[in-house]
Amino acid sequence: MAKKTAKKKTKKKKNTKTQKRSVLGFLFKWAFVLGLWCMIILGGIFAYYAQELPDITKEASFERKRAIIVEDRNGDVVARYGEIVGNKVSVDDLPPYLVQAVIATEDRRFYHHFGLDPLGLARAMFVNVREGKVTQGGSTITQQLAKNLFLSQERTLKRKIQEAMLAFWLEYELTKDEILSAYLNRVYLGSGVYGVDAAAKTYFKTGVENLSLRECATLAGLLKAPSRYSPLSNPGLSKQRTQVVLGAMVDAGYITEDQANGNSKVPPKPTQKPTDELADRYYTDWIVDSLDDLIGTPEEDLIIKTTLDSRIQKHVQDEIASAVEQYGADRHFSQGSMIVMRPSGEVLALIGGRNYSASQFNRATQALRPPGSAFKPFVYLTALEHGWDPQHLIMDEPITTGRYRPKNFGHKYYGEVTLEEALTLSLNTISYQLIKEVGPDAVIHTARRAGITSELAPDLSLGLGSSGITLLEMATAYSTLANGGYTVEPYGILEIRSKETDELYYKRPRRQTHKKVFASHDIQNLSSMMNSVIQYGTGQGANFGRPAAGKTGTSQDSRDALFMGYTHELVGVVWLGNDDNSSMKNVTGGSFPAQIWRDVMRKSSGLYPPANNYSFEQASGFEELLGSIFFRDGTDRRMREIQPATGFESKETKRGKRRTLNESTRYND
Repeated sequence: MAKKTAKKKTKKKKNTKTQKRSVLGFLFKWAFVLGLWCMIILGGIFAYYAQELPDITKEASFERKRAIIVEDRNGDVVARYGEIVGNKVSVDDLPPYLVQAVIATEDRRFYHHFGLDPLGLARAMFVNVREGKVTQGGSTITQQLAKNLFLSQERTLKRKIQEAMLAFWLEYELTKDEILSAYLNRVYLGSGVYGVDAAAKTYFKTGVENLSLRECATLAGLLKAPSRYSPLSNPGLSKQRTQVVLGAMVDAGYITEDQANGNSKVPPKPTQKPTDELADRYYTDWIVDSLDDLIGTPEEDLIIKTTLDSRIQKHVQDEIASAVEQYGADRHFSQGSMIVMRPSGEVLALIGGRNYSASQFNRATQALRPPGSAFKPFVYLTALEHGWDPQHLIMDEPITTGRYRPKNFGHKYYGEVTLEEALTLSLNTISYQLIKEVGPDAVIHTARRAGITSELAPDLSLGLGSSGITLLEMATAYSTLANGGYTVEPYGILEIRSKETDELYYKRPRRQTHKKVFASHDIQNLSSMMNSVIQYGTGQGANFGRPAAGKTGTSQDSRDALFMGYTHELVGVVWLGNDDNSSMKNVTGGSFPAQIWRDVMRKSSGLYPPANNYSFEQASGFEELLGSIFFRDGTDRRMREIQPATGFESKETKRGKRRTLNESTRYND
């Protein structure tokens, strides 16, 4: 019995082993089949995407990108785009610290992998899973070069697969040093420059071969996020990032702790203040964006001479920055923009925001903001064209009919007033009555002739400036008023030439294109009324003692505050507000915007000849355009003293003389 039992157990063990082998064989078989199919599918995918590679590789370019140098009107360089001043360099030309810093932070196994780094990719995936977010990338330097040379920046499976295949191709075609050299000559390093030599000259004013250890670490740190870690715009963050790179170099064995710590007390010095370096970019971005319309898309390097007056640009920059820094927190505004231009249309200064490094959005040329009462001159101009005159009497009283019932600022009403007094005090009810009388379409037609192209809602609220309009369009429209009623085309480019001195474009006088769109006497009357705004009305904060015409503007709930006006020489428009459209605290167009305009115009006064020196056909002098500040009989042009609701003089008295406005009365709008 014992022998039989033993035989049964032995047989059972053999059957169990046989079953296990059968299961393992089955699993191995299907794993092999599944793996084979996966290889076939992957091979098919690779083969499909590889069909485009011959065409893609034909477009490979190891040369630098097109360079653009932008100059101000005096020929001084204000901005560079592309690899402007850099030379093509090889690894042998570079300081060893720079190569080591790049490899330590970007691709430590660069000299050991074949274009892809499975270990690096696995490490990055592990870290990202552990952190619960993407903190590391697994792309090698070869993959990054492939992407920069051949592919778009889109994040798709197709692009990643082609990137991997191109990385293999680059590794086959080039040596490691050639790949690294091409990468360092092509990579974007912020501030509009490509390549390490261009970056060295831009950030440190020296050739790349002269960089110190810390400077090498600073440039390598830019590869992660060029704008964020720029030593020009963010020196504090740049210093922190540099320390991270130095730590990576220590960890990789390239330098010692003493070397890293010995340099840690020497922060990267920006060549100049961030605002000084970057504020001009709002202007130059606007210039570069207009190139295609003038000369197409040339392949050669370009030098662009502009109308930019760096003196006025600095005044504008300083005044906007000062207002935001001193009063922005208390009055709840964080942004400002301003344009200064000649009545001929040449843009002398343009600031599109408080800090270019923080936001490249150009609030002067791109933002559609309601100008508020700064739009009213075009309502009044329409009324003048329909037969009204500055001394025409009209009743200022609450609106009690209709669905739209605008109120005056401060809920003050003055009874019977002249048209000039109404504009001087920026009375909303009068603008409402005028646009209701002449019709919104007529006002839109006036705005279009003045140069406003944004969409304007054909309703009564347009009379109070409810439609969004760019600051550049408003500057253009006010220039039309300043030059006597001739059309204006805003421009900033005087000349475009290639580096080989070939002239590609030249701005020539085009008198015949300046079309007369408004009658001189209407412009004269309106300018005289707008002079009264500055002398006696809501724009008194803009008065700097010289003849000028202007208008304040404040949108609903003080979301926007503006002042716009012109002198003998210049046109200026100012805006303050917030990008999130939130309300400010007691900020009106007659407060800080008027003060900014005043200070810029005072500092810029005398730099240019009066507007009548321009070749506008039949244009009269500015003293006539403003109507002077005197009547033709020589009597003093002042407003009468008026009080809300009561105390009005007779019509005969109003028509027979001018009355002085109470100097203690102040108005904001």
